[in-house]
Parts: sequence; C-alpha cells; structure tokens
Amino acid sequence: MSRAPIGFELQEEGNRGDPALINVTQINVNYPGYPPPNNQTDLSRFEIEVAPGGSDPHLYPSVSEKSPAPIGFEGQVQDELKENGEDNSVTVNMDSPQMINEKATLFFRDGKKKIDYVLAYEPGDNEDVKKQQRRKTFEKNLIEEGLELEHEGKESSKNGKTCFTKVHIPWETLTRYAELLNVKMPLAENDMETQLESCFENCWKMFPSPFELDEDVLPTETNYFTAPFNRSRMDQYIGVEYKKGEGQFVIKDKDTFFTNAQRSKICYEILSRAHFTEMDEEEDRVNKKFGVRKLVDNQTYNAAYPLHDGRYHSDHSLLTVGKDSDRHLLYELWARPGMWYKYQPLDQIRSYFGEKIGIYFTWLGYYTTMLIPAAVTGLIAFIYGLATIMDDVPSSEICDNATIGNYTMCPMCDQRCSYWRLSDSCMYSRATYLFDNHATVAFAIVMALWASFFHEFWKRKQAEIEYEWDVADFEDGEETVRPEYEAGVKRRRTNPVTNRDEPYVPQWSKCFRYFTSFSVLVFFLALVLAAVFSVILYRIVMSAILYGNSESLIKTRASFISSISAACINLVIILILNQFYQRVAYVLTEMEQHRTLTEWEDAFTFKMFLFQFVNFYSSIFYIAFFKGKFVGRPGDYNRSLLDKRQEECDPSGCLIELCIQLGIVMVGKQIINNVKEILIPKLMVWFRSRQSLKETSEEKVYSRWEQDYNLASMPALGLFDEYLEMVIQYGFVTIFVAAFPLAPLFALINNIIEIRVDAYKFTTQWKRPLAERAQDIGIWFGILRGISAIAVISNAAIIAFTSEFIPKLVYQYGYSPDQTLSGYTQFSLSNFKVQYFARESVPDDKKMDIFGNVTQCRFRGYFEEDSSNPGQYDFTMAFWHILAAKLAFVVIFENLVVFCTWLVMYLVPDMPYKVKLQMLRENFLSKEALFNAETIQKQRERSASNN
Repeated sequence: MSRAPIGFELQEEGNRGDPALINVTQINVNYPGYPPPNNQTDLSRFEIEVAPGGSDPHLYPSVSEKSPAPIGFEGQVQDELKENGEDNSVTVNMDSPQMINEKATLFFRDGKKKIDYVLAYEPGDNEDVKKQQRRKTFEKNLIEEGLELEHEGKESSKNGKTCFTKVHIPWETLTRYAELLNVKMPLAENDMETQLESCFENCWKMFPSPFELDEDVLPTETNYFTAPFNRSRMDQYIGVEYKKGEGQFVIKDKDTFFTNAQRSKICYEILSRAHFTEMDEEEDRVNKKFGVRKLVDNQTYNAAYPLHDGRYHSDHSLLTVGKDSDRHLLYELWARPGMWYKYQPLDQIRSYFGEKIGIYFTWLGYYTTMLIPAAVTGLIAFIYGLATIMDDVPSSEICDNATIGNYTMCPMCDQRCSYWRLSDSCMYSRATYLFDNHATVAFAIVMALWASFFHEFWKRKQAEIEYEWDVADFEDGEETVRPEYEAGVKRRRTNPVTNRDEPYVPQWSKCFRYFTSFSVLVFFLALVLAAVFSVILYRIVMSAILYGNSESLIKTRASFISSISAACINLVIILILNQFYQRVAYVLTEMEQHRTLTEWEDAFTFKMFLFQFVNFYSSIFYIAFFKGKFVGRPGDYNRSLLDKRQEECDPSGCLIELCIQLGIVMVGKQIINNVKEILIPKLMVWFRSRQSLKETSEEKVYSRWEQDYNLASMPALGLFDEYLEMVIQYGFVTIFVAAFPLAPLFALINNIIEIRVDAYKFTTQWKRPLAERAQDIGIWFGILRGISAIAVISNAAIIAFTSEFIPKLVYQYGYSPDQTLSGYTQFSLSNFKVQYFARESVPDDKKMDIFGNVTQCRFRGYFEEDSSNPGQYDFTMAFWHILAAKLAFVVIFENLVVFCTWLVMYLVPDMPYKVKLQMLRENFLSKEALFNAETIQKQRERSASNN
C-alpha cells in the first residue's frame, strides 16, 4: 500500500480524489545489474527499463563536434539552420566535446528532464541484502509519490564502483508540493522600486566605485511582488509574455518558473519523509524507518545531493563569451581570490545556494564592513600609544630613574623566588602603556556605541533582506514540521490555528526534558571550569619554577613565559573540548523534541554557545578580573587555593598579560580555522577523485553527478561552525577591546579572508548544499546583543579595575603637587619590613651579594603600617579614594552607554520606509489576486450551470 511521506498524510488525504493531484506517470526503467528483491513483494510494476540513449545503457551518447561558424557570420548560419528546420539551440560552439557531454549529464537521457537530486551508493561484492531491499522500497515509494528516477550502473562511472540514482520532480508533483509548502512565487513586477529611490541614492550611483561588481557580467534580475503558490490561481498564459491584469502568477516558462534551488528543496522534502521499509506505518514511525538522511547515516546510500549546474572554471573569458553556468559566474565574481575587495553578489548567492546561506553571507559582509571604522579607530589608538610611549612618566621612572628603578621588590613567590629590582619590569611597563592610555579609554567608549549601531543597522538590513527574499513570514507560515518530530512524538492534538491533527508534546513532558537537559548542561559547564582551573594551577606552578631559575634571562621573563605557554595550552584544550561538547549538545537537543528545524537549531546553538563562551573566555576573565586582585600582602598572603600563594601581577599591572592571552587565543584560532577550512576540503576532494582521474577512457564521460560525488560534503551542522567562529570573534572584538585595541583590525583582516575562503569552499570544494530557507540569523542575533551588554560591563571593569587609568587620574588631580604623573610609581608602591614575613615566604636565596642586608622591600598596593600595632598593615586613604573613583567610573560609563544605545534605537527605525511601503503594496496585490480568482471561479460556475 502506498504511504504518504511523513508530515503530509493529512494534506494527502484532503487532496485524494482530485485528478489534478494524482501522478499517473509511471517510469519503467530497468536497473542494470540491480539485485532482484529477496522477498515476495510484487515490485514488477516498478521495474525500470533502460531510458533512451542507445544500446549501451551506461554511457551517455557523445555529442558530435561541429565546426563553429566563422566570426561575424553567426547570424547567417543561424538563418540557414532555421530555413532547414534544424535545431539552432547552439550556434557558436565554444566548448569542447568533453564539456558538451558533461553538460548533457545535467539532464536525464532524454535531454529534457532536469536532474533535481542524486542518490549515490557503492554496492560492493558482498553487500548486505538489507541495504538492497531498503533502496528498492525507498525508490518504489518515491515513484509512488510522483518522482521520476533513472539509474546509472557502476560500469558507467569513472571509478567503476559507484552507482547513481537520478531523481527528477515533474511539473504536477512540483506544483502540488509547492502549494503544500507555501512556496512564494512571482505575482507581479515590482512597480515601486525605482519610485522609492532617494535623491541621495540616485546621486551615489552616478559615481563609479572600485568595489562595485561589473554590470556587464552580472545579470540584472527583475524584482517581483510575490504570493504563496496556489495551483487554482496559476497563470493561464504559460509560454507568453506576462501582461498586467492577465492571470495570477508570472509563469513565462514551466522549466524556469521554479529555480533549481527551489526544485531541489521540494524534492528533498519528499526524500526526507519517504519510508524505506515495508513495516506497519506506526512501527515505521517508532523505529524512524524513513528519510534519505537516515539511509545516508546507515550507509545504504553513500551520499544524497543536488547537482552543481556545471564547472566553476571555463576556458573562455567571462567578459567576452559570458557565463557557462551560475556556478561559473559565482566563482569569477565572488570566490576567486582576486575579487577580495569587491561587493558580494548576494542575490546570485541566494538564488544558487538558498536563503539560509545567502543570509549568512549577507550578515558576514555587513559585519566585515562595520569593522572598518572600528579597525581604523583601534589602529589610531595603538599608534597614539606607540608615538607617546617615551613620554609616559611612570614607565620612564621605572626604566630611566636610577633611584626608583633600583627599588628592592618583594619576592613574587614563596621560598624559590628572591628579591628583585623594579627596573626588571621595564619592558613590561613600556608594553603596558601601548594598551593602557587615554586613547584606549576613548576607544572603549566608541566601541560600546559601535555595538549599538551594529545591531540597529543590521535590523534594518535584515528587514530589507526578509522582504526582498520573501522570508518575512517564513517561521510563522511556511516552515514545516521536522520529520523526526513527526515520527518521534506519539501524542497528537488538533492545532487551534490550522484545525489539523498534529503531534503534540505536553507541557509536563517539556519541563521534564528541559530540566534534564539543563542539569547535564550545568555539569559539563562545571567540567569546562575545571579545565580552566587546571590551566590556572599550571600558571602558578610554572611561575614559581621560572622565578626560582638561576638564569637571570629566564627569571626576569618568568611571568611572560608562563603567560604565553598557558595561553597555548588553553588554546589546545579549547579545540579538544569543542569536539566533545558538540556531541553532548546534539544529544541533549534531540532529547528535547523541537517541532521545527529553526527551533531545533536555536536550542542547539544556545547550548553550544554556552560551552564555547566558558571555553574561550573563562581564562581571559580570570586574568582580567581575578589575577592579582586577591593575593593579599607580604606577611598575610591569601592561601585559600590549595594552600598555595596566588599569582601576582607585575607592578605595571596585568593588562599586558591579558593582551597576550587575547592575541594568542584569538589570532591562533583564526589561523587554525582558516588553514583547516582550506586544506581539509582540498585533501578530501583530491583523495576521493584520484581514482576517477586515473580512468582515461574517452568512452566514459566524467559526469556531473560523479564529479559532485567526489567533492567534500558540507558539515552536518550546516552553517553552525561558521556563525560560531564569527560570534566568538565578535566577543573578542567587543568584550575585551579595552585591553586589545588591535582586535578589530585582526578581525577585519581575518573576515576579508574568511569571506573568500568560505566562497571558494562552497563553490568549488563542497557538494552543492541543500537550498534551505530561513527568515533571519536566528538566535545568533540575541546572542550578539547579549555579548554587547556584557561588553559594556566588561570594558568598564577592565578600565576601572585592570588598567591603571583611574589610579593615575586620582594621583594626578588629587595627590600630585604639580598635577603631573611624576612620582606616581612611588605612590603606587608600599613598603614592607621583611622581619614580618611568614616562614614559608622567606626566600631561600636572599642574594646578599646583590641586595645586601634587606630590611624592607616594596610591593604593589596601597598599604601602610599601623603605628600602634607593629606588623599590621592597613589600607591607606588613597586606596579608598581610588576605589570610589573606580566605582563612580563604572556607573557613569554604563549609564552613558545605555543612554546612547537607547538614543540610537529611538532614532533608527527597525524597518526602512521604502520596505514598509513595498510590503503594503504586495499585501494589496495578493488580496486583489485572491479576489479576482474567486470572481473568475464564480463566473465559471455560473457558465457551467447555464450550460
């Protein structure tokens, strides 16, 4: 018995009895070498005979090579062909016979039916019989559902071991599912686009830009108003030019009405829901015996994919002859490295890869563009620090002042460390000033405002994209239920909106599943923190060992060496844990049973981002806000952590260590990701295609489906890794920008490379991904806003509590006799009498030959000895003044940024005015078309009753 695909049973029941919905086409194609069925099921009417193409069923007929017409006489040759009644579809043959044969493999053997999807498998000599039966049953159900199949045996493949099943979706099935899926199609040409262009936009277009794409090679696409497709309202003027007021949808040609991306998407909807066993339907649901994805997972099929529409490179110029295919156009205008400075052809990306991938590249391009002013401002702040580094009074006192630089400092660790000179931190103090100056504070405020503008202008850009690409109401009206949800949920109820029976998960079950998921999530987040804790212990132990080294070169750079090595270890731990947590998040999300793909992706994304947030940022937060803050003081060190003395910051502060950690993790991650994204797909494609390239027989065509089969597959999680990489980078750019002003510059350079690497990967190295639809960037936008909110607090705290900006300001205007920073170094250090050292803190080697008999040493802090209680050290009044100033700065900074953010949100509307008008116009035309359709239907009914 024929069974409807998962999720379309009710729609199918409602459509039965309508002759227009029943596919009566039966394709009889005989699979050469296909194993006979091993059960008693009668499959005789699904036997597939050899499709047209000659006696050899495995080889496409060669296309004869004809001499092209001489240049300048093409028109005459075309006229002669017309007079003789010959086919004049190709007048000037610029392609080799091999290329023509390859292009022929984009169709069935009849040369007319497009290949919308390909199923590939390598049967082998001792293949499991169950796999054979699954394929037969699955393909039988596909044919019953209205798809047409054609088979290519392994004898026709270049590698001699892969079989291919080609899938075509005919017009009747295509229109039926387009209606079920609410696919939006052209209703009328947009007559408002040019009217709404502002004077500024018209003037701007008059000036040439080196970043614009060449209009001679980039085709201009007509903009249409659209409406959900309905077969009863199809345009009756198929094959003629559309005229306003005639018909409903603009159907000039049935073959091009639906794009290749739309065809493959509709085809996948059927493939993902078709059953592949002969079990009872309910048993099939419970055991999830349906869908091509399941068949690929269990290796019944090795791959399932839509085809690229040709090669990405061509022997002739794009400017002189034009594009060979859309893939060729995208490579030349987008993926080619030489086009790195050009705008992206976003409409062509969307048309070829689908809205979901198009929105990703739109957001990535927008983010990269917004980084330009941030990178320039950060570079100016860094240059300012570089230009004024020798004028910084505190670092000059440490490096050049013989008295202050000769101060004896207290040991940095217990026993193994000895006394040291303040001048030893000269390099640290100079480097710290590069990132700790007045320009850095101004830059942090600018970046907080930049984040607000980033979000508000992206909302406007997203509104434009949603309208132009017809995805504004995708999540509410178009998105279908996940097949896994349909099969896994047993309870059902009537949907109050659609009045249809649908799967339903009760609230108590949701609460239980979410609580379980949350508990497991907390456990693994604690595991991440434990890994960070181990890195902190490493830093403490390594610092103590290096400070106790007899080599002065190592000893003076102990903190620097331990910081770099700990950052590298932390990066390795991050990359290892990432792979593990990805699997955990996947299992937890599957357990929660989300209804739609968007809900599933949002839940999975949130879990993974929590893991990654703790994974990447925890060690950086430790350095920024905890290291050196709870050390205590000589004679009373804090030993609450495993009875060990905690790490101390250099007298010049911890900011340079924070900068080192940021630089290594951020830049190191970018380099690793870019190398991985380029090399791994390249190696995979080379490895898979080497067998096919060994076959040099000209009788076998290296078909399009086999070339695509040898390409690497897009990761199962789709764009998740791409978004995650950019959002983690956004965190580095915003949360810690006060410590690393060059972060936007490194991010900008990386993103310029990233766009072209991703474009090259999608266009040349990966199989063509499924053209999925999406309304926006999903939960990532909420995550970005959350990061921006954290960034305001983080940057305020870094400036106030990690940098020396506030203490210098308090000293300059509250304690300095001449309103300068002269004497600040001495002001920021306190004296300690070594006779009050705890026994475990006394250095083993006091280096009497260098320091003599040390009676007191200096340390970083604002303490003074209590005259009435010798050995007791208390905070000075300067400490409380500085603390009050720090708290006041945090409050003022946060409120200023919040006010500016609110002002930007108030002044910048979420949707451009012209988009709002066009949406109103489209809604009006849609209602008018519906009214006209009903009027025509009533007229037909009256005519029928009169006759």
